[in-house]
Amino acid sequence: MIPRCGWADANHAEYITYHDTEWGVPVHDDRVLFEFLILEGAQAGLSWLTILKKRENYRKAFDGFDAQKIARYNDKKIAALLADAGIVRNRLKVAAAVQNAKAFLAVQQEFGSFDVYIWGFVDGAPIKNSWASLKDIPAKTAQSDAMSKDLVRRGFKFVGSTICYAFMQAVGMVDDHTVECFCYDASQR
Repeated sequence: MIPRCGWADANHAEYITYHDTEWGVPVHDDRVLFEFLILEGAQAGLSWLTILKKRENYRKAFDGFDAQKIARYNDKKIAALLADAGIVRNRLKVAAAVQNAKAFLAVQQEFGSFDVYIWGFVDGAPIKNSWASLKDIPAKTAQSDAMSKDLVRRGFKFVGSTICYAFMQAVGMVDDHTVECFCYDASQR
């Protein structure tokens, strides 16, 4: 059996694929960064497996995470989203996705890209940790606290420090593969 981080449940192919190919891999594509920001917010209070299973539905429902389109969603589109069983039908989370699209576009306008802005919280380079086990991994850090505070200041929703830290892990700003995981030394995945 291949050694993986303890959260990558071998009973769920979605977890294995996500862990082995995406989690902790640096992302610099604005669309993908926006997708993870929305998905991490949608996950609040739920399991990540729930979101992974709904991910393709999210991509369809949210126009491929095109922030320009999402920022223009009207009440009719929001009502359709709230009726879509393929996504998490939480009114606050759906409204947050629309608001976050608007804030995302404003950040792109100010910084030239969301990538430039968001990676600034780790000085442009991934933080590589060496955790012995899952219990050692923090739920938030000084960087995720700073990110959360600034995102909220800019009008983003569902971006608490714990969500921000999960986002940082997802997009490779932080590499938290545990030392026994086969991905731990694979920094060029």
